[in-house]
Amino acid sequence: MDLPDAVQGADAAQGADAHGIGSERGQEEAVRRELEAYYRAGRPPWDSGVTPPELVAVVEGDDALPRGRALELGCGTGTNAVYLARHGWNVTAVDLVGRAADQARAKAAAAGAAVRVLRGDASRLEELDVPGPYDLFFDLSCFCGIPPHRRDAYATGLTHRAAPGALLLMFGYGPEAFDDPISGVTADELRTRFPGWELVNATPGTNAVPTFWFTLRRTDRHA
Repeated sequence: MDLPDAVQGADAAQGADAHGIGSERGQEEAVRRELEAYYRAGRPPWDSGVTPPELVAVVEGDDALPRGRALELGCGTGTNAVYLARHGWNVTAVDLVGRAADQARAKAAAAGAAVRVLRGDASRLEELDVPGPYDLFFDLSCFCGIPPHRRDAYATGLTHRAAPGALLLMFGYGPEAFDDPISGVTADELRTRFPGWELVNATPGTNAVPTFWFTLRRTDRHA
């Protein structure tokens, strides 16, 4: 999936800002402020308005998943949540930024799509009304921007809400895409942070900097 060059610069700036603040809470606040600034300025550069073919393959491809319950982490303005709902999925979508959540609700209403949109932190699902279980989790560059000290909590939150055999489809930037040691994600990190899940695929993206599409499947509900 090709994303605008502005995304790379935006994410790098976000990571650098977070790294410049020493405390863990400071890192979280820096990320939140950076994201909110993009929504205040208008349409964020990472919101292409087009559902990526990787998600389309999961929903409509030869090996498409049966329709079920889906949770999108970092839904932005709701393009992919609406797509899932219009293809028969029961969809809940979460975003940290209030403006994004409001736009996602409006987009769903305009499309006549039944999407439940919540404002909240993807690494603090216990604070939200998202009990699960979910058959599909979708993450378009959310995890790779979460400060490292919150990533285990993100993984735990998904694991506790995953149906047996649930799928996680994640797009993320590699650490080489940034000038800081905080942002980005690797296959090895996902294997470590997601016990009880199998990394079944890691496909390089087509961006100018290292990106990947990761697919993980829940294998052991009690891990």
